[in-house]
Amino acid sequence: MKSFETNDWLVLNSIIYKIYTTNDFDGMRKQFLEQIKTVIDFDSADFYLASARQKEQLEKPVFFNCDEDLSDIYESIDYSRGIMFSGRSMVYRETDIISDEKRVNTEYYRRVYRPNNWHYALQMIFGRNKSFLGVVTLYRTIGKEDFTYEDVFLMDMLKDHMAYRLYQERTHQMTDREKLTMTEAVKKYNLTKREQTILGLLLQGMENPEICDQLSITVNTLKKHILNIYRKLGIRNRVQMFKLVKEKE
Repeated sequence: MKSFETNDWLVLNSIIYKIYTTNDFDGMRKQFLEQIKTVIDFDSADFYLASARQKEQLEKPVFFNCDEDLSDIYESIDYSRGIMFSGRSMVYRETDIISDEKRVNTEYYRRVYRPNNWHYALQMIFGRNKSFLGVVTLYRTIGKEDFTYEDVFLMDMLKDHMAYRLYQERTHQMTDREKLTMTEAVKKYNLTKREQTILGLLLQGMENPEICDQLSITVNTLKKHILNIYRKLGIRNRVQMFKLVKEKE
């Protein structure tokens, strides 16, 4: 097994830190591929998400040194479909599940690998709670050696961290789709213009003193408006408000 240098561990720690702390979700995924390049040799890569609406569909790819959306022909990889959609996180070389002799004769190899001058691939599958969440594929061009077990080991150390971030993002998106927009909440609960304004400021995270200053009203007046908003929405506090109404329209 490879003995990692100090720099390798520093890069891994940096990758893990940015997985959890980078707010820009697509930016985080692009950065992930760029950072992996510093510890594993590859020539191109793609990172697809699993569709939350259509089973066994891929969407929203980000790329490294390639720009072709291959999601419509991913289903041609018959030899890896069972692994990809199993709902478990794992890392493997394609040559570990199908011989190189058979792989080069597959439709997917002819349609994707050969036109891009790729030959070997390392895949990282993300799953959590039996749900498939996404896949990263690293490619090496024809003429290079296959990925090593050390490369697999390194990626394996990252897979659960990324799977958790993807799971969080999907959960957030599903929850967000169930919320009302400001316009919908105003219409559904018959909020007044003043209540709409105050609700918007509350959703921006402003505290009571800030709202009072901005609207030139007293704390008692603001509290009455907030109580009326809560009563109409059928809630008791700000936590419930954020669960009911989207922060952004």
